[in-house]
Amino acid sequence: MDIGTIILAVALIIIMFGMGLSLTIQDFTRLFQRPKAIIVGLLNQIILLPLIAFLLLSIMDVDTDIAIGVMILAACPGGPTSNLITHLAKGDTSLSVSLTAANSLITIFTIPFVVDFALRQFLNANEMIQIDKLQTLIQIFAIVIIPVSIGMMIKRSKPVFAEKMNKPVKIASAAVLFLVIIALVIKKKEDLIPYLQQAGIATLVLNLMTMGIGFATAKIAKLNSVQSITIAIESGIQNGTMAIAIASGILLNENYAIAPAVYSLIMFLTSGIVIGLGIKMASRPS
Repeated sequence: MDIGTIILAVALIIIMFGMGLSLTIQDFTRLFQRPKAIIVGLLNQIILLPLIAFLLLSIMDVDTDIAIGVMILAACPGGPTSNLITHLAKGDTSLSVSLTAANSLITIFTIPFVVDFALRQFLNANEMIQIDKLQTLIQIFAIVIIPVSIGMMIKRSKPVFAEKMNKPVKIASAAVLFLVIIALVIKKKEDLIPYLQQAGIATLVLNLMTMGIGFATAKIAKLNSVQSITIAIESGIQNGTMAIAIASGILLNENYAIAPAVYSLIMFLTSGIVIGLGIKMASRPS
């Protein structure tokens, strides 16, 4: 395991630890208090997102590495960033946190199958990579559930300390992710332009489509506007760091990490648009 992979794993652990610092048991029990919103949100994240990604890639002319990278991204849960974006967009932050928590638990079991499906669909027979689903599940469990659990325990036993640590941990994780992306760009500079073009278009279209479909399904389910904007954000904002970690650390292919890295930059642009729309919707008289 090279130093870059170790740094990436540490970054993801820090991010998940930071998420744990903001979670309580109530964030999970709240799942049963608003079942319709939770079901719609998870339907979009667990089922529709990978399905839309696959259909999109089936009609787009993208490199195999980019296609697999996009599918890895689509398999990942929403990250803590979605909670911040929801808050800024005047969405339902508690719903966002609950969806992120539930999705992070569920995708531990679904990621190995989605990734294996992507490899089988997009790689030739002589390029095929066999992944150990159980080992992959254990690795994801180690870098997601354990740090989240530790963060939650600290939040419960030392709430003041957890509150103080929350912001520095988020800043540290964002800084490390930025450095990882820069390092990846430098390392792949020879193939950068075509990869950026393909990955940029694919991830941007996926991001916009999933947010739009997330909002539409929420409205079809007759959820209110605040819940709908929240589900739109949760449907389109993924944990790019986890996708990069899976690509580089588990599949050991940095080319697969390019799409998630590009997405991690693009999401800030689309998030700004969604935040503006959310604020505009919230200012309308009810």
